[in-house]
This record gives sequence, structure tokens and C-alpha cells, in this order.
Amino acid sequence: MVVKKKSTKVEAVVLEEEKLLNLIASLSIDGGGDGVRLVARTLQTLLRLTDPVQQIQLIKQVGSQLEALTGDDEADAVLLDASLHTLALVYISLQAKNPLRRAIASAASSLPQWLQDHMVSSLSSCLSESMSNVSSEQHAHVVDTIAACLDGFPPGERCINNLLPEVLQFLHTVLSKHLNQNRALAGLYIAQAQLMQSCLAAVKTSMLVIRRCQDGLSAALQEHSSMEETLGSLMGCYTHILTDAEFIQSVQSTGGMAVVLMIRSVLGSGDHVASVMCSLLQSSAQGLDAAPRWLRCRCEGLCSSTRPPTVSLYLCHGALAMLNWKEAPPPAPQWEELLLLVPNTLLGIDVSVKESTTALLVTRTLTLWSAAALDFLRVRTCPPSLQRNLRGGSALQQHLLEHIQSCWEHPLDGVRHQTRSLFRDLLLLHQHVAPPTPDPSNDPYISELTHSLLGLEWHMRGKYGSLQCLVELYGAGHLLSVQPELPLQLLGLMGDQTLAPYASNLLERLFVSHKAELEKPSANSGESTTADGMSCWNRTWVTPLLHMLCRARPEQTTFILDYFLPKLLRCSPSSLAHMVQALQDAPFCRTGPASSRGALGALMTCLRAARAQGVVPTSEELWGGLVPLSLLQQALIHKHDQVRMDALGFVCESRRSTEVVTSQEADLIRHFLPANLNSQSAGVRQQTVSLMKKLLCRVKDSSGLLMKRLSQDRDQDQHTLHHYKEFLRWLCVTLLDVLTPGASFSKCLLSLHLLALLSQLFTFSTGLDAFTLGEIITSAHAQNVLYCVASNFLEIKQLASALLRQLPPSAVKLQESERMQEVLEAALELSTSTKPFDSVTAAHLLQLLLHQPHLSQALLLRAQQHHIHLQPPPPPLSAQASETLIVEINTLTVVQFLLCCLQVEVQRAESSLLQAAASHPLYGRAHCITAVLQHLNTESLRETQQWRRLVSELIDVCYRVSDVVSPVVQSSSPEGLIPMDTDSEASAGLQKILQEIQPRDTNDFFSSARELKRDDGDEHTHSHNVQPPSLHEGGEGYRVTAQMVLVCCWRSMKEVAMLLGQLCHTLPLQHTDAHSGLITDRQVEGVGLYFRQQLLQSRHRGAFELAYVGFVRLTDMLCWSGSLTLQQLPARWLSEVLEEVKSSDPSSKLCATRRSAGIPFYIQALLSSEPMSASCSLLKMTMKELMALAMPSAERTSNSSSVPQVHALNILRALYRDTRLGENIIPFVSDGMQAAVLGFTSPVWAVRNSSTLLFSTLITRIFGVKKGKDEHSKKNRMTGREFFTRFPALYPFLLRQLEEAAATVESRSGQAKLHPSLFLLLLVLSRLYPSPMDGSSSPLGLAPFMPFIMRCARCAVYRTREMAARALVPFVLVTQLSSTVHSLLLQLPSEPGHHVQQNHVHGTLLQVLFLLRSYQSDSHTPLAVGSGVGEALSQCMWLSSQQNSCLVTRGAFLDVLLCVFGPKLGLLEGSEADSLRQNTLSILKDSELVSGPTSSPGLGLGSTQYLLSLARLALCAVERPLRWESRELSDRLLEGLLQRPEYEVRELALEGVLRRLQEEEQEVDDRKWMMNESSLCQLTSLALNETHPQCLAKALQVLSLLSSSSDLLWRDGSRVLSQVEILEHFLMLAQTSTHSVELHCAALSLVSHLVVQQVNPRPQAGVATLGYLPQWGALVSSCCSEDQPVEVKLTASKVLISCTATLLCSPNLPLGLNLTVSLWKSLFVLLQDEDQEVRDSASDFILNVPAHLLPSGVVGVCVCPPAALDWGVALLCRLLGLWGQVGAGVLLLTDWLLGEEEEESDSDRATDVT
Repeated sequence: MVVKKKSTKVEAVVLEEEKLLNLIASLSIDGGGDGVRLVARTLQTLLRLTDPVQQIQLIKQVGSQLEALTGDDEADAVLLDASLHTLALVYISLQAKNPLRRAIASAASSLPQWLQDHMVSSLSSCLSESMSNVSSEQHAHVVDTIAACLDGFPPGERCINNLLPEVLQFLHTVLSKHLNQNRALAGLYIAQAQLMQSCLAAVKTSMLVIRRCQDGLSAALQEHSSMEETLGSLMGCYTHILTDAEFIQSVQSTGGMAVVLMIRSVLGSGDHVASVMCSLLQSSAQGLDAAPRWLRCRCEGLCSSTRPPTVSLYLCHGALAMLNWKEAPPPAPQWEELLLLVPNTLLGIDVSVKESTTALLVTRTLTLWSAAALDFLRVRTCPPSLQRNLRGGSALQQHLLEHIQSCWEHPLDGVRHQTRSLFRDLLLLHQHVAPPTPDPSNDPYISELTHSLLGLEWHMRGKYGSLQCLVELYGAGHLLSVQPELPLQLLGLMGDQTLAPYASNLLERLFVSHKAELEKPSANSGESTTADGMSCWNRTWVTPLLHMLCRARPEQTTFILDYFLPKLLRCSPSSLAHMVQALQDAPFCRTGPASSRGALGALMTCLRAARAQGVVPTSEELWGGLVPLSLLQQALIHKHDQVRMDALGFVCESRRSTEVVTSQEADLIRHFLPANLNSQSAGVRQQTVSLMKKLLCRVKDSSGLLMKRLSQDRDQDQHTLHHYKEFLRWLCVTLLDVLTPGASFSKCLLSLHLLALLSQLFTFSTGLDAFTLGEIITSAHAQNVLYCVASNFLEIKQLASALLRQLPPSAVKLQESERMQEVLEAALELSTSTKPFDSVTAAHLLQLLLHQPHLSQALLLRAQQHHIHLQPPPPPLSAQASETLIVEINTLTVVQFLLCCLQVEVQRAESSLLQAAASHPLYGRAHCITAVLQHLNTESLRETQQWRRLVSELIDVCYRVSDVVSPVVQSSSPEGLIPMDTDSEASAGLQKILQEIQPRDTNDFFSSARELKRDDGDEHTHSHNVQPPSLHEGGEGYRVTAQMVLVCCWRSMKEVAMLLGQLCHTLPLQHTDAHSGLITDRQVEGVGLYFRQQLLQSRHRGAFELAYVGFVRLTDMLCWSGSLTLQQLPARWLSEVLEEVKSSDPSSKLCATRRSAGIPFYIQALLSSEPMSASCSLLKMTMKELMALAMPSAERTSNSSSVPQVHALNILRALYRDTRLGENIIPFVSDGMQAAVLGFTSPVWAVRNSSTLLFSTLITRIFGVKKGKDEHSKKNRMTGREFFTRFPALYPFLLRQLEEAAATVESRSGQAKLHPSLFLLLLVLSRLYPSPMDGSSSPLGLAPFMPFIMRCARCAVYRTREMAARALVPFVLVTQLSSTVHSLLLQLPSEPGHHVQQNHVHGTLLQVLFLLRSYQSDSHTPLAVGSGVGEALSQCMWLSSQQNSCLVTRGAFLDVLLCVFGPKLGLLEGSEADSLRQNTLSILKDSELVSGPTSSPGLGLGSTQYLLSLARLALCAVERPLRWESRELSDRLLEGLLQRPEYEVRELALEGVLRRLQEEEQEVDDRKWMMNESSLCQLTSLALNETHPQCLAKALQVLSLLSSSSDLLWRDGSRVLSQVEILEHFLMLAQTSTHSVELHCAALSLVSHLVVQQVNPRPQAGVATLGYLPQWGALVSSCCSEDQPVEVKLTASKVLISCTATLLCSPNLPLGLNLTVSLWKSLFVLLQDEDQEVRDSASDFILNVPAHLLPSGVVGVCVCPPAALDWGVALLCRLLGLWGQVGAGVLLLTDWLLGEEEEESDSDRATDVT
């Protein structure tokens, strides 16, 4: 997108009339030479003109005329002074950045020296007068004038030097007034923002004056005694700004620079400046002796110990920005001290920073420091002391790296960017001070840093930028030598959308640097590396890319196309040929996982990126013959969405928008579109629209170019334009034909989007347009689009409504009176429908009619027919009336008509809400009014008086509607308010309920319950009962349900809120312009009070959430309105509601249930309206009040006294969730976390419940939205240092709370004593994790937490012990893990005894287990030799034996052993592992698995958990018998596992066997590793006798895999079963197991395998000889029906795919014709299933069709379901011919096609009879 540069506004000279006349008179005096008089006359002309451009030209003439003067005639002096005075006065009166002012400055600067002296005198006189006589409102203008004088204007600079004391005094006066005004502007955001800008301008101008007038300032200090006082006062203003928190950060930061500049200007650039700055940073007055007394006094005020910590930050920033570090004195000890003091000061501030903006300034200042340090070192030799401090590995560098690590994941992009710059500068500093080394690996610091960075988790975004810095400074070869698999790792991360940009940037830096290194001249030969170097580069970068594209899932490689591949091709365009050749040589059939795209998809991805980058050659013959047409056709209908999108992108995208769209490309679009219009994927639809837009833009741009060349009589251009016309017409007709009634949502949506593109880029006109698309659009097409407006989907309504406005009027025919009346009738009828989406349709129809000139007359006619009093404005007299005027009159008429109807319906609702809910709900009319007003241009209305009356009536009727429906939505239980009706008597009693609830709407539920009165004898109540009215004249009554009444009420409240918000947000206020304003301040305030009432008292969530939307629009308008009264309303309303929350009690109407209902929304809207640039005073005040209420208090121990605390917790939760508050809410996260944790200690349930919700919100706010299924994924975790750096207040709080909680966990009696907050504390701590870069000297170390977490292992609550184990992991560094595990194991008892505390043992074992698992997943290496872990485990082996009576701890110890040995990676090696493995085998031999199943009902408490742990360990030995050296024992263990009576154990064993078989599915020989004859017999017996459905399903899955490779011998004990018996058994099982989806699928799969095995050896056998085949066919067909679960249909599709080649396409027709065609029908049903996954799975049948039955270009290609369906039907017809069954096949197909229609016609006839 091209952004036009904002043009500077030129304004003419505007002077007061008296001053203007005086100037003209002064220029009219007689005397003087001709030249001066000419100047005077030119100036007089200038003053009389009002055109600024002409004034600029005259100024240039004046400059030329003045340059021509000689100055010889003294008579010219008076007139000359008057002329120069006029120029000076005009210059000063102009606004800043006015080109006229710059023209005067340019003319004055070009004057001769003698004239410049006069000009300076005149300018000084005028400026002095302005400074002395100006009012406060003009201060900003004078400040801008002073700044302009110093902006490249030499006479102006001399003027400021002449008036230096006066100018500085004036700036001090301005700043003093600003400081005083700031205190009185709280809550007035616009005024406060303007004041901050004025104050910032004044400070900057004063700095500019001091800097540019340095010589004059030194002289003035000596000549004028008052100058010291002036400078001191100015310094006092600076210090006041620094210490006043009410000023925004930019002003304070500038104030810090001003202080440093003042000190430098007074003291010079010597060592005294550095000494004074060191004293200021240290808050010490000892180093201020060198400063003058007046300066010392002001500086001492900044040295106060109570100053805010940010003062040091601003002073550091000022010192780095305003001091010249390159020109520091050579010895410079004080400068060295200051250079080292600045980062230490900043790092000290960093610990206490809360606001994100302050964190950004800290990081930016540190980056400035690193740049200053580099400047300091470049101009001098680095002293040894400074070298030690700046070298890598020093304490300062370590602290800076810790700061970088804590900030590189910061939410603000600016902080992360500055952190990366700081890291790069630190590397440069190390390079500068360290001895040079050619090989970075020889530098210990760089080597250690590289390994540390590569050891970090890849989800840490800061890692990528740091590695980029290493690549930039040390080359890619350094990183590749440390981690050769780095390219493949980074490519694997490209599937994550959050990490793809960072990984692609790092990859780009790596491969660019690597290529540059390979292209460097060789050290020996001096020649550049050519072919060998590129071959190496392609192996390193291109080969992994192609491997990833071919084998990964398409959605994982989406971002490779977006971020990585274009950069790679830009770096090496020649690599495209290598990619294409490699991919075309690879087989296009899929060789990777089932969901991978294969080589064809990878080829399309590469070609698309290459063409978008302009790498693909442009040619009429298929892009230079780069790819065959057949490949593109295959890719455009490929099964995978992304492959189709890449192929479409290759066709559509081009680097040149004027590249001609060839006929072949158009044919490819014709091939693509029909099969992809019905895509169910929203992403595919969006990409299709985007790519088609690029193609259509090419058509438009290239056609424009071709039409310009038509005059050259080029036949090719004429042919191309004709081809364009045919293509666009085909596209238009194809899309319009899709929009038939009943078309699917996806078809309609995509077609309407593409038609919208056609209407934007071309026109549907019928005139002399190049393509005349309007000629092919018929009234039937327009009618279909109009039908789409009635769709239930809002997006389709909007697109269809917009398209109708673009279609030719002759097709839409709305200009016809009869047609318009029909549409109007429909719209008005739909506006009263009880279906909410009908009112949306009505609104779109009315918006469509607003542009018709005769709409107002049609409405007037309808009003007269229905006796509605309507007075529309007179229609425009001119037939050529503007579109804006027609829309205004029509809008006014429509709103008036709808308002009259709404008033009548409100009157009915006031008498009977039931009648309104059933016949004329109120929300439809209100919604139509709001929608119609949205398209009204309120800036240029003609009928202002009528609009004002209408707005007043609208607001009044909104209040009436609210009064009618508010009793329902404000009741304590709106959803259950009205019972469902079963007879008309219940309807008659609804009014009584409405009367009953209204006066009782309070919070008494905190103290007492209430019941509805049942006083049937109350005559007064009966007198108010309303008999249910009739809807029909026949007297049949209607029945109103509670749902109807509730929908009517809350939707009416919603529409009222939206309408009021629309009125306040869009209509101009009357106070700004009495002639054009439509709404008054009083009305706006009344609307605000209405929203307050609804939000604070509504109980229905839909009502108050949508009222919040309207209220937000109102508050946004209040803050930026020109009325001071309205600007102060948010602050006033906020104070009032906080007071009400404080004093709320059971009698308050504030809702304390439903998460405080609308109260949080009300406060949220008020706070989010506060401008982000303001000081956030309202937010700070509100959070302070809420925190005071949310914290527990001894006084709040009852239900009634805890209501304010509940409200506060609920409000805080809403504020933390509000994204509009952004980073401004982060400083209060620590306090919120404390309130949530302490809230769990409350005895009141409501407080604990609200604390739970608040805690959950804070966890999300701190650690981010859950990014995966793993609850403990490191993507939602944070390093300990980063967490406590961002929230330092939580460090002592969590530590203290954990200490208190840990003191209560240990119980000798074994009884559970659970501290209320312990679980929350452990949950927070478990979200932290260690980092290899964490330092041990951090003040926020994690070591103090460890003893308390370990103590939690003694807790009697199982869940607490588990959480404590998980929370311990982050606090143990990898280097300390072995010793920590060893010390924990030593705490375990070495022998059984009564003293053993099983809770402690279990908790300790869990901590060991979680630590070992964490180490195993992170390091992927065994523990160090000599760690002592194996020996310690051997000493505690009794815990896993029967000597240990506690099964829970026995199972936990077995889990530890399993983790140590691991299924793939063991943590112990050598003799230590062998010894422990033998001890483990002894335990397994003596276990229940080998001794046989027990006959007892169970082993006791925890037996299942113990047996599962034992089974997992046994499976580890079974799967790796060679490692365990126990082949015989492994067979016994497997048999024991399958014979256990516990189904959990059997299921676990079967899962292990199944997993191993699936992993080695291609390696048939390796399957026999555990399947001996006894095990197979056990499996078949289990499959025949198992009763548990999950176990049986797993057994059948195992047998299905085994039977697919070889025939099985089926045994049931000693009995051998035949294949027919097995088939009949499992066929019956499949037919009767529909209750279990998993079992049903497994049985179907196994039966189908057996059927194929039976049929294949004897293909000639008919159906008669295999009697089970019809049953199997019926079973498969039933599994393909629409009502089946997705899993069953997927299994059926796999069955049909597996038998495609052998049964469905067999030339011998083994199943017979009827059964074969029935299976084909089932396959076609699956291809049309509503589930995308089922359709995609069924489309794979085409891969198993024999090659000779398919076209040559289709073999081995995955196609999309529509294409697969077309080819399947064609294939079946061909097979019928091959089978010689054409006649019978045609009859079967005819019966199949007509069967459903006959059934439907029969059912229709039956319906007609009834």
C-alpha cells in the first residue's frame, strides 16, 4: 500500500484589524527612495491579500527587492524600518511549520549584512513585545516561534542571543504555569494531553536555546546577576518534572536530558560534569562541590533519598544522550566511573520496574549505554580496569546478559528489539577488549555463550535474535560446527505460526552468511568456490527443505512458503533448477505420512514462491517449459488443500501486475473452480479469494495496457482481449448459477466473494464497457442474489446486499413501483418476526431501498393504508437531486415510519408483554432503525430540525422499551423466571409473575431466601391478571414460552443499547454548532445514566454484555468531545460506582452473583476509554480502591460483609482480561495475584469462588493463552528469572506464603491438613522452568524455595505431593540435578520398619521421578558416571518388593526404575545400569505377573496403580529383550500381562504390543520379537473370550495387523477354529458391537481383512459358496450411512480402499454384480459425506485402482473428493463394460439412482393422504 505524504497546510496572514491598519499606514508614509517605496507597496499588497500562495510569491519579491537596496540614502531609514518591522511581525504571527514563515526566513537570511542588523533589531523588538504582552493562550505559539528562530534562521538565532535573559525568563514563566495547571486538570484528558504537549515543547525549546546559545549563556552569567536566578528557576522546573509522577514519560525523559544539558552548559565538558552526574546517580551530595552554589542547591534537591526510582533512569538517559562520550578527556577516570555506574544504576532500577513503558526506556537506555561505551573505547586505549569490566564473563556482562534474558520475551516489541541491539553491542564490546582470535571456538566466552544459547528452548523468541547476532559477527560456520542439524531443527519450527517469523529470519541470516563464506577465495588457490560450494550449500539448506516439504503435513509447511522459501530463492535463484529437478525425479505418490503432500505438493510450493519472486521465466509456453500442464492439472484438484492453493498461487501470482493471463492459465482456472467452490475450509476460501483477486487484477491491468496499444493494430492484443471477455463472462455466469435456493453456505460465500471482486475490479454495466458483464446478468440471477439476503448467515446477507447494489438496475428492477412495494412489504413484515435473523434481513432490505428516489412516497402510501400519522420531508424538486440528499430524505422517512410502528408496539407491550413477545417483538424495529442510521452521513444534513425532533423521540421510546423489558432481565434469575407453558392458564398467570418480581430485586440471597407469593385469593392481584389474547379471529389462543419472553426482552435491551450508542457516537453535539448539532449534552448524560442502570442491575448476560458494547461507544465519544462537562463524566461515574461497591450490602441492587453481572463491564468501559497516552490516573485510582477491597480483612468473615470483596475480585478479573488496557494493567498483576491467593483463605464460598476465577485469569495473563494440549508445555511457561524480574513483588510474597503452607503439611497422624493456598502456590511455581543462562548470583534466586517445596512431599494429600514434585523441577539447575536426585534418594529408608512414613516416601519418589523425566526430555543424554543415583536406587530396592506393604509407593518406585531404564534412552550406563537391571529382573520374577493371577478380589488400596506401574516396567523388558538379556522371561511376562484379571493391565499390555507393531509395520521380520506361538495363542484366545470392550478392541486391532502379513492359526485353548468359524464369530461381533465405536471399528477392520484373504485365493468362487459375503457387504454399507460416527465411517473408508484393487476392480467380479455395485455406492456415499475428513479419506481409493484402468496422468495422485467422485463414476461404468454386465449394471444403477426418489415420492403421497 502506498501512503501519500501528508501535505503541509498553507495559511494566509491573519492580523487583528487595528494592527493591520496601523501596519498599512506605517507603510504609506512619504519619503524614501524608489526601491524602499516599492518594498512598502509590495508589503501593503501582501497584507490586503487573503490567498496564501500569492502571499508567498510576494514575500519572494520583497526579498529580491530588499537585496537590491544599497542603503546610501538616509531618507529611506523610516520606511525601511517600517517594512522590516512588518516582515518581523508577520513572521511572529504565523503558526509553526507554515510555508509562509519559511519563505520569510529564507528571504531574511539572504539579506545583506547591514539589512540583517536591522532585521534582527525589528525581530527582537517584536519578539520581546510578544513575550511581555502575550496571554496564556498564546504561550505555545510564542514557544514555537522561539524554536523556529533557532531552526536554520541566522537572524532569528542572533535575535535569541540578544534577548537571551528575557527568553529564558519567559520559558521559565511558561513552564511554571504549566506545572500549576497540571494539578487542576485531572480527568480532563484532552486538556491534559494538550498541556503535556505544550510542556514538552517548552522543555525542548529551552534545551534548544541553552544548546545553541552556549557562548551567550556564559557571557550572560557574568554580566547579568539575575541570570543565575533565572537558570536556577528553570532548573527547578526540570527537577519538578522529574519528580512529579503526573507527567507522562516523554516529558520526564526530556526533563532528564534538560537537567544534564544544564549541568554541561554551566560546567563545560570536563571531569566536573562526570563527578556531578555520578553524585546525582548515587543520590549523594558529596561530588557537587565543583558546581556553582545555585546549581548545587538545585542538584541537592534531586539527591533526596525519597525521590522516585525513575529519576535515576531519566538522569542516566540524559547523561547518555546529552554528553559527548567521544570527546571525553583522555585520562577520564571520572568518566570511566560514570560509564560503569550507569549500567549498574539501570540494572538496579530494572528489578523494581512495573510499567512496560518504563521497562522499554530502561532497555533503550542500556542500549544507548552500550553504544556510548563503544564510542568511548573507539577513540582511546581501553584502561585495564575498564577492560576487565567490559570483557565477556565479567560480573557486569553477566548481569547484563541476565537482564537480556529476562526481557527478550517481553510483550512489547520495542523491548525485545532493544534487547537484541544490546546483546549485539555486548558482543562488539567483548570483541573490542578481548584478544583477537580467528576461530570463535577458541574464545571460551563465545563458545560457552553459543552452547548456552543453543541449549535454550526453541519457543523462547529471544534466542533467535541472539543467534542472529552471533551469525552476523562470527559467521554461520561457527554455529553449524557446533550444531550441524540446526537447519533441520529450524525448518521443523516453521509449522508454528508464532515462531515461524523468528525462525525464518535466523535461517535467512544463516544461509546468506554460509553462502558468503563458501564464496570467499580459498586460502590456497585464491579462487572462488563455484560448483562444489553451491553443491555444499544446496545439501545444507535445500535438501532439508525439500525433505520437509515432501514429508511434513501441509499445514506445517504453510509458513515455509510465506517466510522462508522466498528468502532462499532471493539469495540463490539458481537453486530453483535444483529443486525442480530433484522433485520431478522423486515419485509423485506419497511416500511419507498419510497427511503429507508428497513431491507434487512440494514442487507446487517451490514453483509458487519462485514465480512470486520473479525467478520463474515468463513465457507463453508454460513458463518456459518448466513444468508440464498435466502436473498443474493434478495439483489443482489435489486432495490436500495447501497443494491446491500452491498450484492456484502459481497460476495466479506474478511479480508484474500487467503480465498477460494466457489462455492456458484461464483453462486451468476453469479446471480448478468447479471442484473447489464447495470447500468447507474457511482458510481455503480466503486463500482462493485472495489469489483470484491477484489474477483478476492482472486481467484488469494488462487489459488496460492492451487497450492502449489497440491503435497499433496488433491482432494478438485483440485476441487476448476477446479471450479475457470470454473468460470473465464464463466466470460471472458460473458463479451466479451457483446461487440457487438451497445452495450450501460455502458455495454461496465463495461465489459472492468472487462476484464482489468482479464488481470492484470491473463493472456490471451494460454500457460501453470493455467487457460488458452486465449483459449476461438476468433478472433470475438478481432474484437468486436477493434470495441470499434471506440467508441465515450474516456474512452472506452482507455480501448479497452489497452485490445487489452493483448489479444492473434493469436486472434488479427495484426502480419499478410494484417490485419496490413487494420488497418493502417483505422488509416491514420481517421486522416484526419472532425470529431474530429475520430482523437482520429486514434491515438489509431497507438499506437496499434507501437509494431509490420514490421510497418516501411508497412509505407514505403504506402509512395512510395502516392509519399511521407520517409527515416525511418534501421530496427533492429537481430530478437531478444528489444521491446524498435522496438517502437523507429516505432515511428520515424510514426512521419516522419505524418509530411510529415501534411506539404503537411499545404501547401494546406496556399492556401485555406476552402479546408483544408472541406477535410483535420490539427488537426487530429497533434493529432496523440502528442499521438504517449507520449509513447516514451526519455531517451534511439538510433537515436538521426534523432530525432533532426525531432523535428526541427515539431516545424517549428507547427508555420506554427498556422500562417494559427490564423487570425480566434485571430479575435474580431471568432464564428461569417464566415457566414453560403447558396450557393457556399458565399464560394467563405470567403477568402476575412479572408483577411479583419487580419490587423484590435485591441481594437478600446473602442473608435469607425468598419465595414467590401464592396468594390466590388476592383480589388486587387477580385484577391485574391479563387474559391471553387471541392471535386469530377464531379465538384460538397462543402459548408463550419462557424462552420467547426472555428472547424478546434481552434482545430488545440489546437493540436499545446499540441504538443509543449509535446516536451518541455518530450524531454531532448541539453545543459545538447550534445549527448542525442534533443531540444535547443533557441527552448524552441521560443516556449514560441509562447505561449505568442497565449495567449495574441487569442479570441476563446477553443483556448487559450488549449494553456494554453501546456504553463503550458512548464513553469513547465522551473523552474526545469538546464539552468539559462530558469529559468529566467518566471520572465522576467511576467514583460513584466505586463508592456504591464499597457500601454494597444485602439490600443493594448491585448483583453479587453471576460474577457481579454488569458491574465489571461498566467499570471496564469507563477505564478503557481513558486515552493510552494519558497518565492513567483513573486506572491507578481504581486499582488502588479495588485492591483495598479485594484483600482479605478480619472484618469480612460473613456472607453479608464480603459482598464488596466479591465485587472487587470480579471487577479485577474483568480488568485483567481486557485487551484494551494493554500493558497498562501489568503493574497491578502482582497485587492481583496476592489478592487471589489470599482470597482462598476466606471462610466465605463466594470469595473463594471469585478468587479462583481471578487466579485463572492471571495465570493466562502472565503465561499467555494455552498454546497446546499439554497443560505443562513450556510454551506457556516462563523462566524463574524472567517471572520474578517482571513481577518482583511476588518473590517475597510467594516465598512467605509457601513457608506458611509448608509448615502445615507434615502430619504424624497421617491426617490431611491442606493449606488453602498451597495448591495455587505450587501451580504458579510449576509454571516456571530453569534456564542454562541463569546466574547463581541473582538477587531473585530460586534456591530459598526448594526446602519448602521438598517439605510438601510429606503432605497427606496425593495431589499436593504431585504438584510439589512438578513445582520442584524449575528450581533445580541441570548441573545440580544429579546431586539433588542423589540427596533425595538418600532420604528414603534403606529397610522396612514401623518408622517409615509412606507419604514422605511417596512424595520423595515423585520428586525424583519428575526431576529425572525433565532431565530425560531436555538433555537426551545419560547421567554422568559416578552420580551415585544407581547405587542409591539399589539400596532402596526393597521399596519395589513385597516387603513394602504400601502399593502406592511400590508403584512410584517402579515408575522411577522405568524412567531410569527408559524405553529408548536409559539414564544409566555401564556396570551401574547392569547391576540395577538385574535387581529389577529379580523384582519382576517375584512379582504377580510371573506367579500368576491372584484369585483374591484385589491387592488393596492402590493395587491398580501399582499393577499398571509394574506392567509398564514389564513391557519395557518385553520390548527390549536383548538389552535385558531375558528372552524367556519376556515371554512369560507378556503372557502374565495378558492373563491378569484387571482389565487396565490387559489393556496396557495390548496398547504396548499395538504400538510396537505400528512402529515396525514395514519391518515384518522384527514383529516376531515377542510373538511366539504361546503368545499368539493367548492373543487369539483373548480375542474370542474377552468381555471388556476396550481390551477386546485392542486385541482385534493387534490381530488385524498380524493377519495382514500372514495367516494366523486361531486357537481357543486347545481347540483350533476354521476361517469360516472365525469369520462368522467376528461378523456377528461387528454387527452387535455398535454400542462401542472402538470395538465396532476394530471388528469391522479385522473381518474385512479376513474376507479379503478368503476371496483372494479363489476369485472364481461366487457369492453362493461364501454365504457370509452378503452379510459383510451389508455391514460395510451400513457403516457408511450418514448417521454413523465419524470413526466408523473412516474405518469403512479404509476397508473399501483396501479392497479396491482386489474386490471392487477385479476383472473376475468375485463378489458378484449386486454386492460389488453396492460397495461402490457406499464408497460414493462416503465421498459426499458432510465430514471433510471422511471425504478426504475415501478419495484415497483412487491410489489403489490398477493403473490400466485410469488415465496416464491420474495414476498415483491424491485427488480432492469431487474429482474422485467424478472419476469413480466413470471407472464404474468402464468396469461394467469389462465385466460384460452393461445391461444388468445399467439396471442396478438406475434402481440405485431412482430408489430414493421413489421412496420420497411415496412418503410425499402418504403425507398428502393424511
